[in-house]
Amino acid sequence: MRLSAVSLVRDCRHLFLPLVGALLLAACSGEGEQQKETARKTDTPASASVASAQAKAQSIPLGSGFDFYVLSLSWSPSWCIENDPSGRTEQCAAGHGFIVHGLWPQNEQGYPEFCRTRESDRVPEALGRTLFDIMPSMGLIGHEWRKHGSCSGLSQKDYFTVLRAAREKVTIPPALQSVETHRRTTAAEIETALSAANPGLRDDGLAVTCAEGRIEEVRICFNTDLSFRTCSEIDRGGCKRKNFNQPPIP
Repeated sequence: MRLSAVSLVRDCRHLFLPLVGALLLAACSGEGEQQKETARKTDTPASASVASAQAKAQSIPLGSGFDFYVLSLSWSPSWCIENDPSGRTEQCAAGHGFIVHGLWPQNEQGYPEFCRTRESDRVPEALGRTLFDIMPSMGLIGHEWRKHGSCSGLSQKDYFTVLRAAREKVTIPPALQSVETHRRTTAAEIETALSAANPGLRDDGLAVTCAEGRIEEVRICFNTDLSFRTCSEIDRGGCKRKNFNQPPIP
């Protein structure tokens, strides 16, 4: 039986269209798998670390009753020359560089101190000793809680949690932290080195203080969420000497 041209075209069309549909479906499915694989590849360790940092920032207890924080980092060798030249205290015997002097709730002008709180004036030794790697003195820890931490609107535990988190936000270049001989330096040189090592930290968001011709402290300003910020009053209080000495770590 001979097929007409019309019926032949109709029969071929019935076979061809399902075949095209199947090929298109396979192509779309392959494209979808490729997109999933691309998404998996773009989930890099860097993006994971950003997400981790964001989660960590959200978990930081938020203080209240003040405008911002000042993290004060004391150059321990300078303090020891003035206060413990024989190295009897744990701080001076251990040979520290920068240590945490305190985390100070600050207002745009002035600061609160020795605030009333339901927390104890005394910091338990079990809590204080968890800070000895960055703040190696129970006397200093207790004093800083009573004078400054009591004004943070936080419990002792939360205040010291924020204090540690603030310290961990700051990268100190090795050239500033490991000093083996006396060196002459300037406030501008130290500020520039810290700003370069800490993205977002500006020269007008920190200050270097000095006393008796030696570096004393570095003071760095943070918002309550521990993002860097400017602080004109702190910046103006920096060292005015042309240069000063940075004593070596014993």
